[in-house]
This record gives sequence, structure tokens and C-alpha cells, in this order.
Amino acid sequence: MGRAVEEAGGHLDKFIGDGVMALFGIESGPAAGCRQALAAARLMSERLVDLNRALEQDVNEPLRIGIGLHFGPTIVGEIGYGKTVSLTAIGDAVNTASRLETATKEFGCELVVSEELVTRAGIDLAAFPRREIEIRGRQQILAVRTLRSACDLPVIDKSAKRPEPATA
Repeated sequence: MGRAVEEAGGHLDKFIGDGVMALFGIESGPAAGCRQALAAARLMSERLVDLNRALEQDVNEPLRIGIGLHFGPTIVGEIGYGKTVSLTAIGDAVNTASRLETATKEFGCELVVSEELVTRAGIDLAAFPRREIEIRGRQQILAVRTLRSACDLPVIDKSAKRPEPATA
């Protein structure tokens, strides 16, 4: 999963248990960062399909992931002490993305992405269910799109202004 994040242009922030926190757009800006995050989600999902194929004789059930993506202001910098200093982000957007990852279990899907991120990325996900959800710790309702599989995302050229259409 870390390699998928890096290949999409993201920064692998940290592993939290079996979870991964990644940052996008630090150097490329908001719109490109949003496209990078979506590209990483697709890559992660594709790699999970491959991993499950390789492990099908070794595990009773396929491995699953939940991905939450959100865009918003954060404070990014080196945080920690001594040898534990690392580049990370803090703020409401980080917490919201974490809540969206948790929501994948409720919706029985692999990806929950905020409309804010989708809009900034400049892509059309109107074919996927739109929901308005409450986020613990927030006053406003948040509009999101839910995707059963992040493999269903269009192929995104991270450097282009607009994504390429998906190919089957």
C-alpha cells in the first residue's frame, strides 16, 4: 500500500496499527493532490486484488481495505521529539478522512470520498451513490460518494487537468 501511495505522488505519513495515513498535494497543490489521492486509492485496490489472488490458498477469506479521502486545510510540518520527528499533518481534514475510512464498514464499501475532494480533483463520480452523512465532531453534514471498489474509479492522469476515461 505504501508503494501505491508513493507511485501516485503521495507522502506516506505513518502506519497506525493496520492503517496507513498518507498526505497528497504537499508539493503539487490541492487539485493535483486530490487527483493523486484518487489514483493512490485505485492503485491500492488493484494491488489488493493481486494480493488476494496470491493468497487465495492461504487464507479463508480475502483481505479487505477501507479508504477514506477528504480535502481540507491542515497544518503540515515536522512534529515529534528527538528521533521520532516526522512530517505529518494535523487538523479537521485529517480527522474527517479517518471518519470516512471508518464509514466504509457502515456502507459495506471500499472507498468513501468527500464531494469536496471530488470537486477539487475535477472528476465526475455522479455514477456512484451520493450520501450526506454526519461526521462525529463536526456540525455540518458532509456529502460523500461511496464506491464498492476503488478499482471502479476512472484512470487518473495525475499530471493532466482532467482524468482519462476508464478502460475495461
